[in-house]
Amino acid sequence: MAEPAAPARRTPAALRLLANLLLLLGLALAGWWAWQQPFMASPRMWWEISRADPPASLPMPVDGVAAGDIADTWGAARGSGRSHEGVDIFAARGTAVRSTTRGVVSAVRDGGLGGKQVWVLGPGMERHYYAHLDGWAEGLAERDVVFPGDVLGQVGTSGNAKGTPPHLHYGIYGAGGALDPLPRLRAPAGHDTEAASAR
Repeated sequence: MAEPAAPARRTPAALRLLANLLLLLGLALAGWWAWQQPFMASPRMWWEISRADPPASLPMPVDGVAAGDIADTWGAARGSGRSHEGVDIFAARGTAVRSTTRGVVSAVRDGGLGGKQVWVLGPGMERHYYAHLDGWAEGLAERDVVFPGDVLGQVGTSGNAKGTPPHLHYGIYGAGGALDPLPRLRAPAGHDTEAASAR
């Protein structure tokens, strides 16, 4: 009795292989489509900033203030064994406070020393801290994607800033702890500066 031809035995295996390849292609296309959708904006931004270097220069987070107007109070004593881990940027109450980087809002809360505050996770996974706000931008919430220049809130005196002139406390925290923001605010804008064009 003659054996069946080899191609006839291979046909079911070849069809299964083709079906599996088409299934994988379909899954890949569906994944690519989902990744582009608005509901994936936060994971997309998180992926981008996790791979990006922190910017060497930053725009001013408070409207109408020049970097040269900010006093260098980094490390100044703040009582109870604390030191100042940021810069205070004085402006009229209600002045817009804007994000200095692209990123994901990781917290919008009211409490503690910072009072009304916003935390933004930015490039290099640095956390940008905006404190003593008078209020937040309408609708701002955790997991929102923000870009440089987006309004986060308004200058105020919430938290332990009550009784002081209105100001924004702006801080940056990296993996090793607090970082002085002032050198980056004073650095000339360069190609790595976070800019509104990053959108």
